[in-house]
Amino acid sequence: MQLHLETDELDLLANVLMQRIGGLATQAAIDGLPKPVIGQPSNPRRYDDLLDKVLARDLKFDSDELECVADLLTSQKCSLRDQIARQPRVALKAEAQKKLALLERVLEHVEEACVMI
Repeated sequence: MQLHLETDELDLLANVLMQRIGGLATQAAIDGLPKPVIGQPSNPRRYDDLLDKVLARDLKFDSDELECVADLLTSQKCSLRDQIARQPRVALKAEAQKKLALLERVLEHVEEACVMI
């Protein structure tokens, strides 16, 4: 299934994927081996492949890839909501809320694509 995302949505998705890849690399350096996360693929290469597709603007994802992206965005959404709730500074909270709105828009597109498969 091919997604159709705007430039800002693609940028957000690429950033979320890069954060996940960086987090997995850090965890692997600390633990020696990556630990699987429930609902997330245990193979960090999967995120690299998804990032490559996003950067190439080739969003022809199969159902497993769409599910992986949806899970990742849902996880990021929860983290961002927690961050907003703890943020005491109004300016930073407003910026995080803009990011959350964009993330929710991307997640909506991904979920629609999941339903269409």
